[in-house]
Amino acid sequence: MTDRKLHAEALMRFDQPYRERGIVAGMDEVGRGPLAGPVVTACVIMPAEPLLTWVDDSKKLSEKRRESVYSEIMQIAKAFAFGRIEPEEIDRINILQATRKAMVQAAEQVRADFYLIDAVSDLGLAGTEVPIIKGDANSYSIAAASILAKVCRDAEMIRYDALYPEYGFARNKGYGTKEHIDALRKYGPCPIHRRTFIGNFI
Repeated sequence: MTDRKLHAEALMRFDQPYRERGIVAGMDEVGRGPLAGPVVTACVIMPAEPLLTWVDDSKKLSEKRRESVYSEIMQIAKAFAFGRIEPEEIDRINILQATRKAMVQAAEQVRADFYLIDAVSDLGLAGTEVPIIKGDANSYSIAAASILAKVCRDAEMIRYDALYPEYGFARNKGYGTKEHIDALRKYGPCPIHRRTFIGNFI
């Protein structure tokens, strides 16, 4: 048995006590830290079989691998949905509240008995919320959600790169790399920058 399969089985075992009691959805977010772009969430219900051996915390996978696993998840998921909050609203309500709102958006489209959520609690969902610290590294369902959210948001930032090429969004995905900060100082912010995030850089 490969190390990858063993790891995927360990992630699934984490979810199993909840699966024995009802329908389980995993939920995660991407985009809390960037200087630009939306925060994106994903909520997904994964079947027990087939077990996708490369499901893992999205940060541990290469871009090519994430995209491949994203396609596999989309093919077999029993249900999935995305939520997103735009930079203007992030500035207005703050990133934590924006993340929570995007999670509710996604979860309201996916009916489950248990929502395994990466670190966030008290969303007011219809099912039982189970906040899990480092959930994307421990839960199969949350790891799958992390991949969906990451690939979705990355694709969005690549589209924005075509509109605002000077900032290098296709490469930095809106995060505060030296290239991005240098461009901010040279060109100023564009419409997708979070004004409350960039004050120290311009």
